[in-house]
Amino acid sequence: MFEMQRPLGTGFTAASTTADVLEGIDLTGKHAIVTGGHAGLGLETTRALSTAGATVTIGARDPERAAAAVAGLDRVEIGRLDLLDPASVDAFAERFLTTGRPLDILVNNAGIGSDKLELDARGYEKVFATNHLGHFQLTLALLPALPGARVVTLTSGGHRLSDIRWDDLHFATGFDAGASYGQAKTANILFTVELERRCAATGLHAYAVHPGIAVATTLARGADGMFPPEALKAMGLIDDEGEPIIDPDTERKTPEQAASTVVFAATSPLLDGIGGVYLKNNDISPVDATPFDGAIGTAPLTDVAPHALDPDSARRLWELSERLIGA
Repeated sequence: MFEMQRPLGTGFTAASTTADVLEGIDLTGKHAIVTGGHAGLGLETTRALSTAGATVTIGARDPERAAAAVAGLDRVEIGRLDLLDPASVDAFAERFLTTGRPLDILVNNAGIGSDKLELDARGYEKVFATNHLGHFQLTLALLPALPGARVVTLTSGGHRLSDIRWDDLHFATGFDAGASYGQAKTANILFTVELERRCAATGLHAYAVHPGIAVATTLARGADGMFPPEALKAMGLIDDEGEPIIDPDTERKTPEQAASTVVFAATSPLLDGIGGVYLKNNDISPVDATPFDGAIGTAPLTDVAPHALDPDSARRLWELSERLIGA
């Protein structure tokens, strides 16, 4: 079942940066979409791809804010995209398809976490709806432009916190923040597995990426962050002055280091013909069934767990997701 999930020995490390993995790669004439590509790891991904020559379209809820964030970057376009609004997702995809351009790279980057139960207008739990369902709908809508493309979906070692809650997807029986995040991140990997199975014959290949912990991104800190400064300090992620602690071997990375595996998945020739895999530290991760321990002070266990690669679960989630979005 897990024969593809074996490290390649790429020569890159946890400390490698986007510049390292892109050395010698020319993306001139290539087209990419990066959801949330104006902030955090998305911004680093946009910057790296555009610097290498690609034209990048950013999907953002607030196009004006996005435009300010990417001012000065070449070949960057912005379109309005709200992953919680099915009409917005379809409109964004349709605008791209009407250009007639092929889509070489799709980076499903945007994501949220939450410490409380929130539902969208459809009654779906927002973390699952944003991180998985929105990107699922977007990818399906863009499929006409995706033959031969790479689809990169950001996940997390936090997938080890929860399998899919098949009997209580939207937490009707009580909310748990860890399970919410874990379920959504598991969904990102299962989506990758099934997308590869369904579409590899068209030349499309799919990758799920664990980037590591980049405290400087908005997902971790700031007005839109998941954790207040005192929590980040207690986890050993920032120092007494509030500055990020950088130690790639224990997952603490700069944005350039964290985004490197995203860019590696999107561009590296070392992955030619390979897909449906979970990546970390610029290589394929081994499988590890050890229970998640939540440790951060030492290198946390972020290798892929078996439940996130199960092909039967991947098919089941795909079919369930189609019903949920009315496909």
